[in-house]
Amino acid sequence: MLFLLYTPLEMYSQDTIQRNILEYQVRLKKYQKKWDNLIPMHTVFQYAGGMGLMSVGAGWSYGKEKQWETDIMLGVIPKYVSDKWKITMTIKQNYIPWRISVKKNMEIEPFECGIYFNTVFSDEFWTKEPDRYPDGYYGFSTRIRSHVFVGQRLRLLIPEKYRRLAKRVTLFYEISSCDLYIASAFTNHLNLDDYLRLSFGLKFQIF
Repeated sequence: MLFLLYTPLEMYSQDTIQRNILEYQVRLKKYQKKWDNLIPMHTVFQYAGGMGLMSVGAGWSYGKEKQWETDIMLGVIPKYVSDKWKITMTIKQNYIPWRISVKKNMEIEPFECGIYFNTVFSDEFWTKEPDRYPDGYYGFSTRIRSHVFVGQRLRLLIPEKYRRLAKRVTLFYEISSCDLYIASAFTNHLNLDDYLRLSFGLKFQIF
């Protein structure tokens, strides 16, 4: 066994050595590429949207036309709308089916849609109903909310000579609603502003 592990290089032919080196380099590049894919490609800031007053996060763009995005965000609920400051976390999936070029450095994304799930880090919310409630009393979790949304975007390409932190900036707005609001809309007489939420955001594309 030790002989196999520590066989001198002189016992290998030159072709074998070159092939081993090449195979190692190929494996190394594949390994590095897998880790490179974990590096976030953009940062995003969002105001409102049922994920806190302000949220910030990072994400990845993928697909043939970069039409898919996945974001992970942290937000804050201020004390003036709650008994104390709270932190939220959101996982968001975006889909942008097409883009329209307006100018050389400007594109409109006339339609985007997606879904996101968010939670609040607080003992006031629960995933399973507390024992003080009868089984099925609520029938839903107060800790995790699911949302659907639609919106529009404007993408601005930053000329290469002016780039510092990003190569592209995207401005967007979204109209969203969560599972509880949608259920209430069908069972109660609600106005649109009772269950629809408007939010605004900025995305900075790094890669």
